[in-house]
Amino acid sequence: MSRTRQPPLVTGISPNEGIPWTKVTIRGENLGTGPADLIGLTICGHNCLLTAEWMSASKIVCRVGQAKNDKGDIIVTTKSGGKGTSTVSFKLLRPEKIGILDQSAVWVDEMNYYDMRTDRNKGIPPLSLRPANPLGIEIEKGKFPQKDLEMLFPGMSADFTSENFSAAWYLIENHSNTSFEQLKMAVTHLKRQANKKSEGSLACVKGGLSTFFEAQDALSAIHQKLEADGTEKVEGSMTQKLENVLNRASNTADTLFQEVLGRKDKADSTRNALNVLQRFKFLFNLPLSIERNIQKGDYDVVINDYEKAKSLFGKTEVQVFKKYYAEVETRIEALRELLLDKLLETPSTLHDQKRYIRYLSDLHAPGDPAWQCIGAQHRWILQLMHSCQEGCVRDLKGPPGLHSATLDLDGDVRASVPGHLGQTASLKRGSSFQPGRDDAWRYQTPHRVAFVEKLTKLVLSQLPNFWKLWISYVNGSLFSETAEKSGHIERSKNVRQRQNDFKKMIQEVMHCLVKLLRGALLPLSVTEGGGRQCRSWEVKAELSGQGLAHAIQTLRLTYESLTALEIPNDLLQTIQDLVSDLRVRCVVVTLQHTAEEVKRLAEKEDWVVDSEGLTSLPCHFERCVVHSLQSLREVLECKPGEASVFQQPKTQEEVCQLSINIMQVFICCLEQLSTKPDADVDTAHLSVDVSSPDLFGSIHEDFSLTSVSMASLKELDQRLFENYIELKADPIVGSLEPGIYAGYFDWKDCLPPTGVRNYLKEALVNIIAVHAEVFTISKDLVPRVLSRVVEAVSEELSRLMQCVSSFSKNGALQARLEICTLRDTVAAHLTPESRSSFKQALEALPQLSSGADRKLLELLLSRVRSGVHLQLACFQAAPPPAVKTQVPSR
Repeated sequence: MSRTRQPPLVTGISPNEGIPWTKVTIRGENLGTGPADLIGLTICGHNCLLTAEWMSASKIVCRVGQAKNDKGDIIVTTKSGGKGTSTVSFKLLRPEKIGILDQSAVWVDEMNYYDMRTDRNKGIPPLSLRPANPLGIEIEKGKFPQKDLEMLFPGMSADFTSENFSAAWYLIENHSNTSFEQLKMAVTHLKRQANKKSEGSLACVKGGLSTFFEAQDALSAIHQKLEADGTEKVEGSMTQKLENVLNRASNTADTLFQEVLGRKDKADSTRNALNVLQRFKFLFNLPLSIERNIQKGDYDVVINDYEKAKSLFGKTEVQVFKKYYAEVETRIEALRELLLDKLLETPSTLHDQKRYIRYLSDLHAPGDPAWQCIGAQHRWILQLMHSCQEGCVRDLKGPPGLHSATLDLDGDVRASVPGHLGQTASLKRGSSFQPGRDDAWRYQTPHRVAFVEKLTKLVLSQLPNFWKLWISYVNGSLFSETAEKSGHIERSKNVRQRQNDFKKMIQEVMHCLVKLLRGALLPLSVTEGGGRQCRSWEVKAELSGQGLAHAIQTLRLTYESLTALEIPNDLLQTIQDLVSDLRVRCVVVTLQHTAEEVKRLAEKEDWVVDSEGLTSLPCHFERCVVHSLQSLREVLECKPGEASVFQQPKTQEEVCQLSINIMQVFICCLEQLSTKPDADVDTAHLSVDVSSPDLFGSIHEDFSLTSVSMASLKELDQRLFENYIELKADPIVGSLEPGIYAGYFDWKDCLPPTGVRNYLKEALVNIIAVHAEVFTISKDLVPRVLSRVVEAVSEELSRLMQCVSSFSKNGALQARLEICTLRDTVAAHLTPESRSSFKQALEALPQLSSGADRKLLELLLSRVRSGVHLQLACFQAAPPPAVKTQVPSR
């Protein structure tokens, strides 16, 4: 395989000399691309790969092992570059043996050695007592993974000084490539070493035999001397002297070695202290580490370190450990207080709240931090709601125009309200009216409606997290797995106890919300307990129906959002009750406002009559009613969980009375217009079709007017009709008598008749004028008007005939001609009363005595008809079917 990189080159080593196990830093070029690329490292011929730590392509750190050569090269081998070279060398120094009296500038580690396999110190006998190579043959390290060997020999060790020494492991690790012949030589070497050990004590005795004899002679001489002295306890005896000598020798030795031994004891204690500090530095550094991690916000690290320290030193009896562990507990308690303060701090996100609760749970904080957080959030929401209300009240008392925004109430949801009113001819003239967006439905948001939007938005921004926090508290997801397992039973008990408390919290929030909204929207419905909220608004005028409808829509959306959180319906019932009250109030206010608008319709009447005979007044009235119905459409629609607005009999009665009131106001408006002075009205265009069959029937059907409204309409209709008949019939009736006797006419002395006289022609022309005027307005109204006019004329004519004392023959013929002409002309509009009057008039005349007179009468009648047949054609139309009363207005 071709090499893609240059061979490794070692250009420096630091230090360049040292004893075995010295840590050195090797520098050079192409020292490998990574730890896996480094496959060989030798220093002075010794394999140092096991202790090598690859840092970069120009740096390697390792420890020098036991080597045969005192000086040698540093050779690095990599997969990518192969075997390298070295421009420097390392000198291996032999460790000097330091006696107990020799001074040394460094600590002498008498009991520890560095094990390059495990990279840690082990306490074993001094190096001088540890054989470097027990087999006496060259060691060739194999490349078997350490983990595989540990799995192959569980619980064993390749260390030949260990109690669990495994010879197979040792051979695989150090002599996997050794030949069988070399292994035989190793066996021979082991046997020779064993023989030397068994013969060592005997050879020692043989070499010092004379010394043993001298010691035996000395002991014998001492024994003889003691026997000669008599007893060993006599003062001044040899043993006493010997004891004194030994004591002085011991004191002298102690004096001689006291300083050296003191230094050694001090060094041992210092070394032990350093070992303790090194071994338990985790505990000693933990207080400072906790403070640093708290400042950085690494609470997870602090909790892990605390759990570790608690498991290791929580029950220690060592005073120094107790002292430092107490410091740790002090800082952990401060952390608990800090986390609790952060948990109860508002505003705060749900994520941060859950995080702090888990931290406090892991730190085993006393009490129930999660429930404390829920209580703090509850108080915060109530405080926000009251602050919102107080802020809006302050803005309301400030400069006008604050926080006002133009709202379009109808939007795209306003649809036309079909009905019989929209099918009448009155809408043709007012066809420009569209029930969609226009300026009439745009208005500046009332301050209290803006407050409703702001308050509900605030609640919807806070309550969902508050509810989710409770759900997490119930299901235990707020706590870590460890805390969950340890405190599951206790938390389950707490949840059962807290459930009613939390329900009261939600109810308090809902009651506060409804109370604040009711104080703004329905101040008169607030009880004495909520009177302060009502008085703070200083309400001078009630909200319009549009404002209430907008508030209802906002509350409905709020209710839907809260229902989506799966909050029980019984906790939201207060909102439903408020919506129900607002819907009723909106209907009442809207109908009252409609009545007020109807009152002002008289000012909008322009008296311009359209092709159907209607002025603008009916169209204005219909617009007003349609606007009212459209604005109430969404309000009257029942959303899920809502009852009908008309469910309560009291509401039905009030709405019915308001509807009747609207009609009565409209009737008053008509009456007001009908009673204007003639100087203010153009009588040629006075007409309001109040009682036409189509319009009145529609009103009756749609609005279910009671007999009161019907009676009022009929009374107005009759009054207007009588006024109109009086206005039109009186001039015609009044002109008859002067016309009859014009030119000193005398029924007793007159010329033979040649036709009807001018007075009758004038009366017929006036009747035709009335017919034309009424027909222009409404042809259906003609029979009713003309029949009354004919009645008045016929009655007056009958009276005049009956007042004549006597007729001449010519006078009787003239009177009969005029009476028959008038009767036959208006025959289509005769009533029983008018027929009776004409009959009485004819009976007052003398009867025709001859056939010549009758023929003359017929001839004259024929001439009259042929002379004015065009004028009289209007009276020949057949009358329409029976109709309801109609009346032309002034």
